[in-house]
Amino acid sequence: MSEEKWTTEEIGEIQEDIMAALETVIDPELGIDIVNLGLIYEVNLAENGYCEIKMTLTTMGCPLADVLTEQIHQAVKEIDAVKDVDVKLVWYPAWTTDRMSRYARISLGIK
Repeated sequence: MSEEKWTTEEIGEIQEDIMAALETVIDPELGIDIVNLGLIYEVNLAENGYCEIKMTLTTMGCPLADVLTEQIHQAVKEIDAVKDVDVKLVWYPAWTTDRMSRYARISLGIK
């Protein structure tokens, strides 16, 4: 049984698809997607279809952690190449508004 091997280009395309899927996950409190908020720190994809997403939250006690994690699972599992998703919450480096995209800053009125 041969393992599926992806080219560097294919992995890049799949990671772009994953990021696009993550842009559909909206923080309910802020109304901005988690990518533009700068909450996604890292996306790793193994050749067996295992996807590990390292992300943070705007605050350590954020009550939406479970909601966002579930939405991430739903969004990313729509990608054929992804067979399993694991979301890991990380707290370092700490999230600041500096991580937000220009779009998110304008939308929230932050300079």
